[in-house]
Amino acid sequence: MTDNSQKPLDRTLEILTDLIDSVFSKHYNKEVQSNSDTPVYECIEDYVSQTGKRFRMTKEQKDRSMSREEAFNETFGGSK
Repeated sequence: MTDNSQKPLDRTLEILTDLIDSVFSKHYNKEVQSNSDTPVYECIEDYVSQTGKRFRMTKEQKDRSMSREEAFNETFGGSK
């Protein structure tokens, strides 16, 4: 390929990447703010009321024998 034919492909991939990122951020509607003092969700009950979903621990968190509260705090930085 010549340099001129590569540019449209690069632009297409850039557009697709932006589109996919946008869809995922809207779908999951959660942005964890790692440097923020205020957690996105205060507790598991707050998470459930805001999202309508129950909080699920990851397999790795279960393997580490974490409690649901510990796993939630690790994921979202909430408080007990």
